[in-house]
Amino acid sequence: MTMTGKSPRPPSPAPRRGVARVISKLGWASRTQAAEWVRAGRVRVNGRVVHDAEFPTRQGLDRIDIDGREPGQPERIVLMLNKPRGLVTTAKDERGRATVYGCLADAGLPWLAPIGRLDKASEGLLLFSNDPAWSARITDPATAPPKTYHVQIDRLPESQLLRDLERGAMVAGRRLAVRSARLLRTGEKNAWLEIMLDEGRNRHIRRLLEAFDVSVVRLVRVAIGSLALGTLAKGQWRMLTQREIDSLVRRPPGTLRRPAGCSDR
Repeated sequence: MTMTGKSPRPPSPAPRRGVARVISKLGWASRTQAAEWVRAGRVRVNGRVVHDAEFPTRQGLDRIDIDGREPGQPERIVLMLNKPRGLVTTAKDERGRATVYGCLADAGLPWLAPIGRLDKASEGLLLFSNDPAWSARITDPATAPPKTYHVQIDRLPESQLLRDLERGAMVAGRRLAVRSARLLRTGEKNAWLEIMLDEGRNRHIRRLLEAFDVSVVRLVRVAIGSLALGTLAKGQWRMLTQREIDSLVRRPPGTLRRPAGCSDR
């Protein structure tokens, strides 16, 4: 008797992406910098010089050479910056505004990209890294550590406001909420709250408070997971230790820690 059945599906081919994007994904340079290298004729794909930043390339399969050699995997670098208010989180701003990269100028650092964002009016702890894959885990809701903010608001809050923030509200068709909210201290006309987020959307805290007719006076990110801003001065930065780097990626719920000596296959 002959048995019939479906043959196993062949593995999906590696997706083709623009060569500048692949270089960025590999952590060798920003996408903008990589595009400049391509236009300057410094990049070869499988031995062929390419001048189009969108030249289709398969990461991990096609050989990419820059200036005649294939770059090695760079050592992971992660640093923290105490971002001042008034800077935008981008490498180049089309409106000519000052950016966070001004704080890193003349430091002799390799290419680094910010992990997440703080808007122009916000300040505090901002991470940078040269490892896009690792950085993605810091922003993925399944593995990202919670983020803690100190927020000055324009009024003295009632306890109901804190409960409302944790319960959440629909804002522009999406539900926004916070993991926790507590009162830090009060003045005559305003107060400071400590707010923790599991997942931060664009202007998450500001938009949620606006839904309850509350305005933000100042917003400072003071911690990411167990990593605290501490006494790092405004506009200053420092490298993270390996222990601090390891502490930033949490395991998805239900994931068991492997015993020592075990590894994935």
